Amino acid sequence: MATINTVTGPIKAEQLGKTLIHEHFIFGYPGFHGDVTLGGFNEESALKEAINIARYIQSFGVKTVVDPTPNECGRNPEFLKKISEATGLQIICATGYYYEGEGATPYFKFRQALGTAEEEIYEMFKKELTEGIAGSGVKPGVIKLASSKDEITEYEKMFFRAGARVQQETGAVILTHTQEGTMGPEQVRLLIEHGADPGKIIIGHMCGNTDPEYHKQVLDQGVRIGLDRFGIQGMVGAPFDHERVQTLLALLNEGYEDQILLAHDTVNIWLGRPPVMPEQAAKIMENWQPGHIFTNILPQLRENGVSETQIDKMLGGNAVGLFTGAPAKIVS
Repeated sequence: MATINTVTGPIKAEQLGKTLIHEHFIFGYPGFHGDVTLGGFNEESALKEAINIARYIQSFGVKTVVDPTPNECGRNPEFLKKISEATGLQIICATGYYYEGEGATPYFKFRQALGTAEEEIYEMFKKELTEGIAGSGVKPGVIKLASSKDEITEYEKMFFRAGARVQQETGAVILTHTQEGTMGPEQVRLLIEHGADPGKIIIGHMCGNTDPEYHKQVLDQGVRIGLDRFGIQGMVGAPFDHERVQTLLALLNEGYEDQILLAHDTVNIWLGRPPVMPEQAAKIMENWQPGHIFTNILPQLRENGVSETQIDKMLGGNAVGLFTGAPAKIVS
């Protein structure tokens, strides 16, 4: 079986167990560093909270969480390692950057103008995957890539090309962010065009789109998808969970059960000051927490005839296929 880097060291794919493919223990939009007077990071209290969250996740039988926090959004491998050591939860972190609209700082944009950025991004991905992050000894297990709503910008394409190149050399899984479920087919085509292995690609946040036919344009290229924003609804262009469930049921009815993974994309601890949502938005978003799938979504799936075998695949078995690079069964 393939070896997978977690924040506490390598494991075999067969050790993944029940897996949430996309959650964030800590996350901050670029700029949080400048709000330290009122939004400073207290590691002791944050770690206590994160450990409690990890144990809550484990109470549902979860053994592994992929935390693909981008490099510029507060990724903290040492913090994740402390959570894992305290709880035994296996955590896989990422090397990668967020989409241009919410992530791009002037750093690589300036270097893009100089003509050096893409090679430097490649070097960063390669060194972190093979030697570890900034002397921490923690090696990422996935490459995080992201694109904007309705386009992949020239800035974002640098990361996609560099990620595909590094994947060929390291075998790392590529995990992506689609903004509001757009550009999924285009992401896959761009990655494959530059040599990426579709068996080791998961296109994330596809549940932002509720058209099963659109999903099939992605799935039929041999990759996996994340329906990984359960609980985010009525905001940032997100559909409601009942719409996601209907989309998922349609895809399962057509035989795509081997290509779908589930999660919530939770932000459990915000870096900087936590956002204060209006009362109505907070009510709509009240289920955005990492137990929501287990307490609210799985019962709906079972009521609609989804089998335990199918559920086990979407919460574990398909993660094994992803990390081993097993070719996805193309239905159409």
